[in-house]
Amino acid sequence: MFSCYSTRARLPLSRVTRPNSRTYSTKAAGSKNWNITGAFVVSLALGTGATLWPRDKSKAPHLEATITQPLVAEKVLSREAVTSLISQHAYSISTDSIPGVVKYDGAQVASNQPCEDAFFHGQFPAPWQHNKQWMAWAVLDGHAGWQTSKLLETKLLPYVRERLTQLQDQYGQGPAPTHVVQDAITQGFLNLDTSIMKAAEESAASDEPLQIKAGKLAPAFAGSCALLSLFDPATSTLHVACTGDSRAVLGQQRPDGSWEAIPLSVDQTGRNAQEISRLQKEHPGEDNIVKGGRVLGLMVSRAFGDSRWKWPLEVQQEMSRRYYGPAPLAPRYDVRTPPYLTAEPVVTSTRIDYSRPTFLIMATDGLWDNMSSQQAVDVTGRWLEWRHGKEMPRQLRPAFADLDFDFGDFGSKLEEGFVEERETREDKNAAVHLVRNSLGGAHHELLAGRLAFRPPFSRNVRDDITVQVVVFQDHAAA
Repeated sequence: MFSCYSTRARLPLSRVTRPNSRTYSTKAAGSKNWNITGAFVVSLALGTGATLWPRDKSKAPHLEATITQPLVAEKVLSREAVTSLISQHAYSISTDSIPGVVKYDGAQVASNQPCEDAFFHGQFPAPWQHNKQWMAWAVLDGHAGWQTSKLLETKLLPYVRERLTQLQDQYGQGPAPTHVVQDAITQGFLNLDTSIMKAAEESAASDEPLQIKAGKLAPAFAGSCALLSLFDPATSTLHVACTGDSRAVLGQQRPDGSWEAIPLSVDQTGRNAQEISRLQKEHPGEDNIVKGGRVLGLMVSRAFGDSRWKWPLEVQQEMSRRYYGPAPLAPRYDVRTPPYLTAEPVVTSTRIDYSRPTFLIMATDGLWDNMSSQQAVDVTGRWLEWRHGKEMPRQLRPAFADLDFDFGDFGSKLEEGFVEERETREDKNAAVHLVRNSLGGAHHELLAGRLAFRPPFSRNVRDDITVQVVVFQDHAAA
C-alpha cells in the first residue's frame, strides 16, 4: 500500500496536470484509482511538498563493527575444509546395467563466478537397437562467459543424437560403419553451432523484445570448447569428439604393471602445428592469423560461439553498437576473411580392450594446466591399485612442504605443476583425487592457498576444473 503525505495544503490533482505529461496509476485494495501525473511525480522527487513512499515495517540494521576488528575475516582452511571444497560438486555413478562400464566419477572446482565450465553424463537409447543403451560423458569449457557452455549442456547431445538416429533407416539394427558414426557426430556439432549463430543474427534483426534478444545473443557472444565421449557397449567402441582444448586420454595397464597413456584427442590451439597449417590454407596470405600461440588473440582454434571470429567485421560492429556486444577484433587484429573458427570436432573411435585394466580421463584445461596426460594416467592408475587393496607406497613429502612460501617461489623452491613427491591418495572419488593432486596434493599449504583465492584473483592460480573418470571392465569377467 502507498500513502501520500504532504507538509503543505493538498492541491487537487488537476491543478498540477500539464499538457503531454505522463499519467501513472496506483490502486490500493478497496480504494479508488488515483492518476498521478509526471509533473506531480517530479515535484515529489524535488521535495516540493509531497512524498510517496511504500509502508515498510522493516527496521534499519544496526552497524556495530569497530575499527579494532580485522580488516578481513581470518579463516584458515583445514584439511577437512579443503576436502569439502574439492568434493562439493563430486559424484560417483555405478553402471552395472551398461555392459563394459563399471562406474564413473566426476568433480568440478570453480575459479570463475559463475563457473564457466559445464558437463553432463548419463545413458540414452542407442541410435539403433532401441532396447539397448549407450553412455555419454561431456566436459564443456566456456570462455568469455558461461552462456555458451551452459547451452551446450542441454543441447549438444540432442543435436548429435538426431544425426545418429537418422542412420537407423539406412543401417537397420546396425551397427553403422565407424566413419559414418563419426560423420554424424561431426554434423551434430556443426548443426548446433550454426543454430547458435543463426539464432543470434535473426533475433538481432527481429522485432523481439530486447530481453529475448539478450538471451539469444549471449551464447554467440561467449564461447565454449566441447569434449564428448559416446560409448557403444554392443561394439565396445568409444567415440570421442573434441572441439577446443579439453582433453581425453585412455589409461591402460601394460603387462609389466606400468600405465600407458593413449591420447584420444589433441588440443586444438594456436600452438598445434596441424591447426596452424589448416588455418594458413583456409586464409592464404594472412600471415598474422596465428601469433604467440593464439588465433587472432584467442587460445583455441576451434570453438562454439565466439562470434567475433566468425562474423564479418561489419556485423561485429553492428552488434557492438546496438547490443553492447564484444568489441570488434579490428583494428587490433587484421580481419579479412572470417570465419576463423569452426566448431567442427576431430572424432576418434577406439575399441576398448577388456583384457587389461582400462579407464578414460576427460578434463577441461584447468587440470591439464598442472598435469601431463601421462601424469594423470599414472596418478589414476596408482589410485585404482590402492582402491583395490594393494599396499600404498610410502608418501614422500618434500622438505619445503612445511616452510612459508608464496607463489613467487614457483620455479625455485616450489614446482607449480604436479610432482610425484607431492602425490597423495586419500579420496574415494577418482576425479576428486585428480583435482587434489593437480592443485598441490600432499602440500596442504599450496592446495589451501590456491583454493583460498576468490574471483577474480583466483584465475591467477587456478582455472575452472571439470574432470570425469570412467572405468571399463567386461562384466562377464568381473
